[in-house]
This record gives sequence, structure tokens and C-alpha cells, in this order.
Amino acid sequence: MIGAQRVDFVAVPTRDRERAARFYGETLGFGRNPNSSDTWIEFETGNLTLALVQPETIGVDFAPLPFGSIAIRVPDVAAAKQRLGEAGVEFRGEIWDSGVCHGAVFSDPDGNGLLLHHRYAPYRDGTTP
Repeated sequence: MIGAQRVDFVAVPTRDRERAARFYGETLGFGRNPNSSDTWIEFETGNLTLALVQPETIGVDFAPLPFGSIAIRVPDVAAAKQRLGEAGVEFRGEIWDSGVCHGAVFSDPDGNGLLLHHRYAPYRDGTTP
């Protein structure tokens, strides 16, 4: 209907842009987009850009993204969870197995819902992840 080609970025709300930048860049290891500025910071994940935004600067109340809003594909959920745990990241519960994928839920310093994710079962069309 609108000719959508893809999703270019997700706006990640933060109250402290520099703290969030350290988390996404240093803790998670995402590459900072070289076109970022002091007021617009982007991180590249391979297929989606995460843009750190301060909603109050445009008159919008801060509200974190809900549970599991950003699912980060990793080759091994348990190994990634261990590394992040060692870096001080707190997880909500244990690793879960849905029957097609593994996941582990956590939040960034602003409470935005993130999860580690690895699909191990083929898609319905028979292709593999």
C-alpha cells in the first residue's frame, strides 16, 4: 500500500545519551555509525540501525521500549548471556526454548526491552536460519 522497502532504524529512547552510547557500543559491541553527532547517535547491527533519542528534547515523555522489543541474533545465546552477565548485565529469568529458538531477556540502562535470540529450527518454507 505504501511501497515500504524496509525498516531503516528503531528509535531507542534514553534519558542519558552518553550512558546509552557506552552500553550499545562497549557492552554490546555494536559499531557506532560515523555520521553520528552529539545529538544523534546511531549504532549499526548489520541489518538495522539503532538511533539513541532523548524524547524530552522534542516534548515527548520518556517511556522505555517494552519487553523484547529488540531481538539481537547471536550464534550462541548461553555464551552471549554469560559474557554480558560478566559485564554486569542483569537478565530476567533463564534462557528459554520456544521449540524453534532460544532466547534470554534483559534491558538496557534505561529499561528498554532487549533479548538475545537464536533460531535453530527451519522456517516454514524449509529454509534454515
